[in-house]
Amino acid sequence: MVARLADATERELLTFDDPSGCVRQGVPERMLRHAAQCVRRAAAQVPTLRQITSPQGLAHDTALETIQWRNGGKARLVEQVPFRLAVFDRTTAVVPLDLDVFYNGMLIIRDPAVVTALTRMHHSSWMSGDDLAIDRDPDQPPAHLVPVLVTMRDGLPDHAAAARLGLSARTYARRVSELLTLLGATSRFQAAIIAQRRGWI
Repeated sequence: MVARLADATERELLTFDDPSGCVRQGVPERMLRHAAQCVRRAAAQVPTLRQITSPQGLAHDTALETIQWRNGGKARLVEQVPFRLAVFDRTTAVVPLDLDVFYNGMLIIRDPAVVTALTRMHHSSWMSGDDLAIDRDPDQPPAHLVPVLVTMRDGLPDHAAAARLGLSARTYARRVSELLTLLGATSRFQAAIIAQRRGWI
């Protein structure tokens, strides 16, 4: 349903999006891939796309750093997303029934007063959020790897680090591997030293 609404959107798509809740609730990975594809498709076709996520959400959503945002499409970071939300052309809003995961059912809202209120809430969060630079500074780590660096700095074992970030063990291991490759390190200890020398942690 969300995909169909996104495909029919002509002017603007606003979202609160934090996929970390999906992992905690065991949403199948194929559904997460499908959701990411919907965002990519929307980024390519909707004139204005405003996506708000959190640091935990960013750890799950590398697409935010790789999507070619066109015609005003942007992403911003807030400390915590209040609930998942999509507003299509300011006429229709969709929220999950449990506020976290669309997979568990959703409420479609077309009442103009409610849609306007949700749009204003999104605008307020957008104005207070931080820009997410898509073309990142090469002297800084990719934003989705920063939380992994923090857990490495804190010396957390993998299971505890993954739990803190709301990641599956497999996804956390993949992030660590990506970080080692980026730093040209052969061990986590070496990676931590290199990252510290670069001022990343």
